[in-house]
Formats: sequence, C-alpha cells, structure tokens
Amino acid sequence: MAIRSSRRAPPDGFTEVNPGGIDDLTISRDTTLNGTFQGEEPIIVIPDEDAGLSARAESPTLNLQFLNRFNGFVNAYLTGMDPEGRVAFIRADGSVYYPSSGGSSVPVWIPQADVRIPLEAGQQLNMVLPFALTSGRIYYAAGELSFAVVSTPIGEGIVQPAPNVLTDPSAGVNWGFVELTLTSSGVLYANISYVDFVGMPLGMELTVYGGESQSAYGVSSDAVGNICNSLSAQASRDLRPWGGLCLSSSGVPIRVVSPYLYHDLDANGFTTYWDQYGNDVWQKFRNQPLVIDTQGPRGHVNCYVQGDTLNCDGDNRGYGRPTARDIWGCDSGPFGKMSGDNDVHLAVIPRLCAAFVRSTLLSQGGEVQPSLGSSNYYLVDPTNHYSRIVHEHEVDGKGYAFAYDDVNPGSENASGTVSSGQPDTLTIFIGSPP
Repeated sequence: MAIRSSRRAPPDGFTEVNPGGIDDLTISRDTTLNGTFQGEEPIIVIPDEDAGLSARAESPTLNLQFLNRFNGFVNAYLTGMDPEGRVAFIRADGSVYYPSSGGSSVPVWIPQADVRIPLEAGQQLNMVLPFALTSGRIYYAAGELSFAVVSTPIGEGIVQPAPNVLTDPSAGVNWGFVELTLTSSGVLYANISYVDFVGMPLGMELTVYGGESQSAYGVSSDAVGNICNSLSAQASRDLRPWGGLCLSSSGVPIRVVSPYLYHDLDANGFTTYWDQYGNDVWQKFRNQPLVIDTQGPRGHVNCYVQGDTLNCDGDNRGYGRPTARDIWGCDSGPFGKMSGDNDVHLAVIPRLCAAFVRSTLLSQGGEVQPSLGSSNYYLVDPTNHYSRIVHEHEVDGKGYAFAYDDVNPGSENASGTVSSGQPDTLTIFIGSPP
C-alpha cells in the first residue's frame, strides 16, 4: 500500500503527523494480523452460541478488568486469533466479531460500532475473554482507532494502526496497547513494551489462583510530554534529531517512537552516530579478549577482532561492525540471525547488542558482557538516550525499551511481562498507574 510522504518538523524539533484515509494504511508483517479463515460476510457470535466453533467449548477463559484512570473518555479494542485461527474482535459482553473483507484485496473499514469498547472517565469495566487467544492485543485510545480487514493468501487479515506512519488514519490519536496470549492449556502471557514506542500510559496487575499477584505498572501518566522534553534537551546537547522521535498533533506530543522506528522517517538522522564508538570498540578488542558470558552451558566465550570481524570461540560465524540501524533494532547486520546459527552465536547476539545499546563496552569492566549492572548503563555518548529516558519514567522500572532489555548480569528485571498457568484476573490501568 502506498504511503504519502509528509513530514513536517515544528520549531521544537518534533515530528508532526498528518492523518490520511484508508489508502494510507500500511499492510505489512508488523501491522497486519493474518488469520486462516475467509468468509463472505462478518459474523457476530454471542456467548453460549457454538456456531460450529467446537474448539471453544473446551477453551480456557480469563477475567479482564479495565480501569479508566485517564482524564477523559477512552475506547478499547480487543483483537487476536481464536482457537481455530480466525482473526476476531472480542466485545465487552463477551460476544465475538469476525470481520470479513468479502474477498477484497483492498482494505475494507471495520465499523467502530462493531468492535469498540467505550470507557467513560473513571469507569471500571469487567469482562471475560471467552476462549484462548493468540497474538492478542488490547488497544486503548483517546479517540477512535481505525482498523480494516483485507483478504490475504491464507485468510482474512486485520490491518492495525502503525505507530510511525505519519499519514496512518490513526496517526493523530493518543493510543497504546497491551499484548497478550492465553494458550489452549490456560497459560497467560501479557506484556507492555516500549521497544517500538511510548504512547498512552498503561499498567497491569495479574491475580493468580493460589499464588502471588504480579504487576508491571509502565510509565507515569505524564511520561510522553516529559520524555519529549528530555529528548529535546538531548538534541540541543549533541545536535542529533532526538526531538524528532516525538510525534505531535498540532504541536502537542502524543507518542514517542524508538530510534529504530524513527529510522523509517529519517534514515540519515543517526547514520554516523555510532561510527566512532564502533571503531574504538573494534580497536580495543584487537588487543584483548571480549568475554561473552553466555549465561548457559557454554559459560564464558572469548572473542577477538581479526581484520574487521569479531570472532568468538566456538561460534559458527563472525560479527561485522554494526551500523546505527543494526544497533537500534538488534535484528540486522551482525545481530541478524540465520538458519544454522549455533548456540554460541545465538547467545552472543543479544549480549553484544545490549552492550552497544547501553554503551558499556568501553567502560571499566566492560570487557566481560554482561557484567555491569543497570547503574552503569547509558553513562557515555553515544548511547541509546531513548532507552535511558524511557526507563527514567517507568514507575517500577519494568517495560522493555529495546529488544534485549532482559540481558542483565544478575536478577535485574526490566521485563514488562506478567504470566501464569493459573491466571485469575488481568487488570489494566489506563492512563495512570495505581
């Protein structure tokens, strides 16, 4: 789907959004949830109606509670794939809406009235997830989010909002989401993450049958504005476009995208950002080993730079010097995974990328990774100031700010995940933590 090019930089350095229409939706692996069923018309299934979906009868359920602590009206949208692989929206009364494109390869709008869950300011809503759900998301928005359905080679696909597409129909809305999966055996995994962006503040609590409650409270209620102010201050110090990570509507910040997503908006903004640091790291480890603690059966692995490649003992292949985009995403260049990579390689990738993101490779003690605790992260330039600042605004320090934020030398936990095989109630705090 074609995307209009429209990027305006307000005086504060923020990136102004310019919402478009259905032609501006992005159909990609990241924005489209693809199911395995295609129907001619949308279907609504109400509770206790089988409608031929036999897998539901034996499926686990989950109590959900939404607390609207935002300073206004919020719409929620619960999406995912049901036990038979159909894409679906679950509504407040437990009924299920199965969208249909009617076979159209062009996106078709999904009616708001069929899928949104309205929440008044201060409202507490209790509902039940009626069956196991995979690739689930609960969206929350201070307005209406636009969803569409499109025919794919395997079935219907839900086209969801893209946080860094300036012309996305939902670009001007303040929104965020919680990811969740409830397996067929009743195991729940729910997660808040800032790997891609910070939007509407969301937090979670999970009560567990016969066990202790779990929580991940996310960022504070005023996080987006404060993060944008801090990024603008950083931009004035190093003259890099950190303020551009803040997406604004009429000059008001509504969302902060990660440097990885910002690269799609400004591929040249950070092109040389890590170059000198990478050169210094490569020079250091020509003369001494970089020791990777695999934190597993392979123990400590010695790595040396030879020529322009970092090679590690027992590894099936070496590592080239990473670019800025490689470091932001931890999924390309030397950090990209290939079929046939051995266990040493798969252990080195997250630890090496985390060391770059946090800028600890040249620190005292940085010759062993990971070995330094969080008090040593992000202390020198260049570094991932987005991750640094996001963590400063997390209420309890939980919520990934880059892909391998779980790499730590000890028991430190930056994960925004709650999980249990005996879940009772998952409570979502919208707009402000408890």
